[in-house]
Amino acid sequence: MGNAVEITDANFEEIIAGDQLVMVDFWAEWCGPCKMIGPVVEQLATEYDGKAVIGKVDVDANPAVAQAFGIRSIPTLLFFKGGQIVDKQVGAVPKTVLAQKLDAQL
Repeated sequence: MGNAVEITDANFEEIIAGDQLVMVDFWAEWCGPCKMIGPVVEQLATEYDGKAVIGKVDVDANPAVAQAFGIRSIPTLLFFKGGQIVDKQVGAVPKTVLAQKLDAQL
């Protein structure tokens, strides 16, 4: 699983509540594009260690969080700061795009 934090229905609120920037990757095992972006998310978790929290939510295992944010297509990546959504990315994109979004919020 690497460095990305496993986010669940149970710990979600706690993780996004702080002042730190949090990027959450909503994914599922059966989703092809999710598998493409998965390694990128893990790389970002390593590179932004100490600067931002990078986490993943398995939508099949944690339907409440996915429903709460109206996640319709995956992968969807939400960026939180102070518990609020500050940016969003739907679909698999190059690592540079996600890094730019993270940098813009730091």
